Amino acid sequence: MVAFTYLQALAFVLLTSFLLYVVLILVPFLRRRPGPTGDENGYEWHFFVPCRNEQAVIGESLARLRASFAGAHVWVIDDASDDATAAIVAAVAATDTHVHLVRRTRPDAQTGKGDALNAAYRALSDWLAADPNGAAHDRNRIVVGVVDADGVLAPDALLYAAAAFADPAVGAAQCQVQMFAAPAGTSRFGRLLRDLQDAEFRTTIAAMQVLRGHTLSVGLGGNGQFSRLAALDAIGAQAENPWHGSLLEDYELSLHMMLVGWQTRYLHDAIVSQEAVLTPRALIRQRTRWCQGGMQCVRYLRQVAVSPHITPAGTLEMAYFLSTPFQELLGMIVWPLVGLGVLWFGLQASPDLLGVLANAAWVLPLVLLTGIAPFASWGVIYGRQRGFGPLRSLGYGLAYWLYSYLPQLYVVSAVRRLLQGRTGWEKTARLGDATPAAPQRTTAPTLVLTGATP
Repeated sequence: MVAFTYLQALAFVLLTSFLLYVVLILVPFLRRRPGPTGDENGYEWHFFVPCRNEQAVIGESLARLRASFAGAHVWVIDDASDDATAAIVAAVAATDTHVHLVRRTRPDAQTGKGDALNAAYRALSDWLAADPNGAAHDRNRIVVGVVDADGVLAPDALLYAAAAFADPAVGAAQCQVQMFAAPAGTSRFGRLLRDLQDAEFRTTIAAMQVLRGHTLSVGLGGNGQFSRLAALDAIGAQAENPWHGSLLEDYELSLHMMLVGWQTRYLHDAIVSQEAVLTPRALIRQRTRWCQGGMQCVRYLRQVAVSPHITPAGTLEMAYFLSTPFQELLGMIVWPLVGLGVLWFGLQASPDLLGVLANAAWVLPLVLLTGIAPFASWGVIYGRQRGFGPLRSLGYGLAYWLYSYLPQLYVVSAVRRLLQGRTGWEKTARLGDATPAAPQRTTAPTLVLTGATP
């Protein structure tokens, strides 16, 4: 009986902390206002594009970057591709001085995305040092963007990034991520899976980032991140390279950025689009890597807690975020045990199973309120963002609630990989013929809280 009481208390703590977190990310997200823009001409822009077997998309991506950002330099890192990626980039670089090919070869290649980005960082530094006009390059005003080979950065993204970097304390900024349309011929289930990933990034993850903007703990993502070169230098001065070995190298970079004293910003109005994964197997493989990378970053929590550069609110936010895989694991054990315990004690009082279940019917509204609504609400918000009617938006809400159970699969997979000592980079395959869509901007107050003030 005492053990069951403790189990119930643990379940209560898990539930209340989760609900509090949902409220903390939901309210600022619904009340946010459009971000400011700045002067992109006041900065020197360089894009890093890590590639491994990207021949299906790299040619079009290069052309798009050069057309949208004519003054920027593009550094493509070929990570020992087995296809024609390097040849495609080399052909473009031969006629365009703003395109640079950084080649990595085995056995030093294919050791992780962070290592590929470090290679580009060194190549950029060498290029700046060799420039006869090198003195004109102010590393505080050089901004490095990271765009995946399938990434589509909105043409006005640099305006929002420039506004963030106008604050000299800002070392990095992260764009909002969206998914572009699935290729023609994709199954109905594949299109739904694409929409659910789009909803995840445009609502839940965006809301987390909006909260982090208040706690000064914005995390960087693998696509659409910008870093001041001087901030990367500061990290590299303490370690050999700016990027480190975690499977979640983007979030790890943001941790290092904050630990050395730089701030990070979230650019909700600067949008980068990318391919979704269209099968559960591919999604679980991708998210397993992300989850394992987050678990690897737990080792930084002590440094975060004692850092004079990170706010107490930021420390709490990061601690909660990094603990979510472990909370998921704990919940997978605690909640079934609580349910079985309630059933067992009920049967001790009355052997009538149907009667016990009838007496426990009061739990159903509680489950709806605390176990379904916090997840389904994001799908409803997403449906309204896209202009869908109430019924279709509710359908997205129910689908998103079911989608929210997937973390149980990839958390278990990530723990298994950790226990086995497997840290290999599981690369997501490209579809190649997905259709880049125009970025879709929404202002949350028009969706739910019309007239709300920040």
